Formats: sequence, structure tokens, C-alpha cells
Amino acid sequence: MRQTDGPRHLLVRALGEATCFFLPAAPGWPDDLDTFSRALPPDDPSLGLPAALVGAFDAWLRARPEGGFARRTELRAHARRGLALAQSLAVRLGPRQVVHYWDEAYDATKVVCWTCRRLHWSLEEHGSPPPPVRTTVKAEFKWYPLRSEEFEDFAPDDPAALLHLSDGLVSDLYRWAKDFDAGMEQYLADRDEADDDARRAALDVRGQELAARVTRELGPAGEVTYGGLA
Repeated sequence: MRQTDGPRHLLVRALGEATCFFLPAAPGWPDDLDTFSRALPPDDPSLGLPAALVGAFDAWLRARPEGGFARRTELRAHARRGLALAQSLAVRLGPRQVVHYWDEAYDATKVVCWTCRRLHWSLEEHGSPPPPVRTTVKAEFKWYPLRSEEFEDFAPDDPAALLHLSDGLVSDLYRWAKDFDAGMEQYLADRDEADDDARRAALDVRGQELAARVTRELGPAGEVTYGGLA
């Protein structure tokens, strides 16, 4: 299979080099490991990775001894750690970049699926990936705080949505939705327009901040808009 247009390919490999990320020298499906000849640092702006993930990759790279591992148990443990990081990377980057992982313990390279996290010999094994997620952050009475074409309103930690948001962001989205509901109930009870306007203004600011956080966490795998308050 050859591609002249499509997702970018990225190899994850720790082998005593200055980085563990590599890009193919030319567009298209990479034929073998030698094709990945362009080094890319984990903190490259084109990836948009959080500092914690960049640091984890750097630590994994440095953990490999210069001459390789003397014990196979240590080699396997290092390979498992690298796979876990490559899986996190694939989820982070989504369908716009294909993550390849080289397992030093078995000298094998496979594609890391960004949806199921499993390893495949090719993209065709898993079928075509779903389109990038289009998510709207919106507050509406007794509705979840997120919207999409596929799910209408849905919970921020719904596993079917495959957003993989951080626990802190999930909690803040739930809290924002509950505060909106409480504000609506308060307005229905007292009909105080001034208080309601002040509450809505504060909620609107929080909603915009939450939408920005969702955008940062989804990275290039998602398209996020802010839908405001209903």
C-alpha cells in the first residue's frame, strides 16, 4: 500500500539516538524502518504534546543503556513501557497521524491503533478510522455538557466517545453543567433577572475556559467549539 495523501506517519523507537520520534523521508506508506530517517523531538510544536508526556518519552529514551540491555527481562520491561507511551501518543494524536512502534524485544514494528490501542500490521486490519471528533461544549438545562453529531448530548467521561479527557477536566465539566441547572432552578424560583444575568455571565466565562481546555486535551484529534448557554 502506498499513499501520497493522508495522515502523517510517526515512528516511536528508542535505540541510542537523540530522540525516539522519527518521520519518513518521503510521503506515502513507509516500506521499512530505514524509511524513517527524519528525527523529530517529542516537544516539536507540530505534535502539541503536553509537557508530562514529552518528559515521559525523554525518560524512557534515557533509560535504555548505551549498549542495550544485558538482561532480557529488563529489555521486555522497557519495551512494555515504550508501548504504553506509544498507545498514549496514538490516542492523543488521533487519526491524523499514524503511530508506528518498534518493539526492541521482538525487533518488530506495528501500527498502534488510536481507538482500540492494539497493535496491527497495517491500517486495513482495523478498517478505516472514524472521522475526527467534532465536539461542542454547551450548557443546557438537565443535559450533559458536551454535544456531537454522533451522540447529541453526552457525558465527558462516556467511553463510547473516546475523548479520554483528564479526570480534572471531566469533574469541572460536570460541575459546570450542575451549576447551570442550579442557576436555572434558582431563577424559576425567584425570577430575579439581575442575579440570573450575573450567574449566566460567570457561567459563560467558565464555559469558554472549559472549551479551551477540551481543545488542548484533544489536540489535533478533535475539533471543539463553544456553544454557550441555552
